[in-house]
Amino acid sequence: MRNSHDLIGRLGAVVIAAVATAAITTVAVRPHTTLTVRASAGASAGAGHWVGTWAAAPQLTEDSNMPPGPFSQPNLTFADSTIRQSIHVTVGGKQIRLRFSNAYGTTDLPITKVSVALPAGGKAGVSAIQPGTSKTVRFDGSPSTDIPDGADAISDPLDFPAGTNTNLTVTMYLASGHASSSITSHPGSRTDTFMVNGDHVSDSDLAGAADVQHWYFLSGLESWEPGGSSAIDVIGDSLTDGRGSTTDGDDKWTDQLFNRLQSVPGEQNLTVLNQGLGGNRILNDSLGPNVLARLDRDGLSQSGTKWLIVWEGVNDIGTADATEAAQKKVASDLIAAYQQIIDRAHAQGLKVYGATITPFGGNDPYDDPNGYREAARETVNNWIRTSRKFDAVLDFDKAVRDPSHPRDINPVYDVGDHLHLTPQGYGVIANSVPASLFR
Repeated sequence: MRNSHDLIGRLGAVVIAAVATAAITTVAVRPHTTLTVRASAGASAGAGHWVGTWAAAPQLTEDSNMPPGPFSQPNLTFADSTIRQSIHVTVGGKQIRLRFSNAYGTTDLPITKVSVALPAGGKAGVSAIQPGTSKTVRFDGSPSTDIPDGADAISDPLDFPAGTNTNLTVTMYLASGHASSSITSHPGSRTDTFMVNGDHVSDSDLAGAADVQHWYFLSGLESWEPGGSSAIDVIGDSLTDGRGSTTDGDDKWTDQLFNRLQSVPGEQNLTVLNQGLGGNRILNDSLGPNVLARLDRDGLSQSGTKWLIVWEGVNDIGTADATEAAQKKVASDLIAAYQQIIDRAHAQGLKVYGATITPFGGNDPYDDPNGYREAARETVNNWIRTSRKFDAVLDFDKAVRDPSHPRDINPVYDVGDHLHLTPQGYGVIANSVPASLFR
């Protein structure tokens, strides 16, 4: 059975054509695109539902994050290429399925083969897999699929025991490549991805592979879980995406929150989905679509989601003009946008927790000498704390600010740019979230 959150949309008119026993559902996601999601057939025996256990918010790939040559050519990417990527599972399960995205492609994405395996040594970001663990991923029974431009696809259920808090390796092969220079990726993977020419999906290692730190086309992992399992979905910017965290270290604040919840009795059935995008804004497109545009896809439609955490707004304030009028307007617009997010999430039965915007004193270019941006931050944070519109407030500002200089991050937690945090700082953020909010 399809979980109701499997339907993925975009801001704008959403038209759903659902057929109870059909294998394909088509959803309009923007005026010129459609989304095709392949349904599972008889997912698993026994009561349960699909729950997201890993996610990466997709965006249009900037030129600087395109794959290196020869994997990137004019209007052709990954021709006759194998891509091996590492993902970190939160709550494990015996049956999984994968999400792939062609949201920003301008032509079909033809995927020839996909496999899932355990990485060598269980490590993240390695090119080798454990021999004998590779299994073929299928789409409606076929090892290949074509994903239309602007669409996502979900694989068939696969019997593959994935342990809690472990790593998986996903390897894909594109024979003809993607006939476009507009491709879908998640640039801030904080883990290594490997690529070689030719079909090497089943190889135990990719000798001489090119190495980048981006995810391409892969946007989610789901597991068949008992009915009491749920996902916590986090919408954020680079602070959630993990800038300042350890490459291949899985110590973003969402990772550390999950680890903490695993130690709390009764909370071991909660997954945490990181939907952070570096440079992202709530009100306007920047690096990736604005939050109001991506909320349905990256938040409300994620399988098994019960709670939504929103920690964004610093880039809206930091990129608006440093004038009193501009900053008063951006603060007002952010408050209105938060209310839109809350209303839309509540309509789907989700609880929404709002996080205060953390300090940026001393950051170049966000911190202006007249303090107009700081005034906007304080206005927005005051509304988050006192309006009682969010179902709960996560006071990340209070958690990491310098007690002596509240406009600044505590130097102990500052990665050095006066905006992003060290792994220790992200740990403080994670520890400030009450586990009781998810009971």
